Amino acid sequence: MTLKDIGGSVGNVLYRQLGRVSSYTQRSRSLSADILENDTSYLVVFDAPGAEAEELQVRYLEGTVGVNINRFRRFHDGFRMRFPGRSMSLEGEAELPEDAIVEPDAGTARLTEVGTLNVEIPKDGTATDVDDHPDGLTVGEADGDAEDLPVDDADGGKSGGPEADEITIDD
Repeated sequence: MTLKDIGGSVGNVLYRQLGRVSSYTQRSRSLSADILENDTSYLVVFDAPGAEAEELQVRYLEGTVGVNINRFRRFHDGFRMRFPGRSMSLEGEAELPEDAIVEPDAGTARLTEVGTLNVEIPKDGTATDVDDHPDGLTVGEADGDAEDLPVDDADGGKSGGPEADEITIDD
């Protein structure tokens, strides 16, 4: 083993460690989110880069919308990992205004082609056609094909209870 080989080996180890630090930093930061409001609902828009619908968990607990993304790192034939800089687990939370009264069971979550997750939660008394989503919050693609998913309605649809209304996406 030559000095050049040792230097290259040390360089590769340091480069991979930098990637891990970058990944850890990304995992530690909360996902960016915007909160929008109209007369009938709140819309929370999260950045969800590289996520697939089956990798998402969306929950509502005491006025806070939470998102968990557990991404899968796809393999690329003919390539090896040099810099693992992207975190595979991302989280984010957005707190609705203090005076918000919503119906979380009638909410929907849609993943867009541009890498955002749009979570819309109707205001109390303004949900229309709740029977279209009998199991509550849904997650689907932005083209309108929502996949109905079960929601843990432990608090009976009231936003003040200690239990979370949660979506778990399992195929």
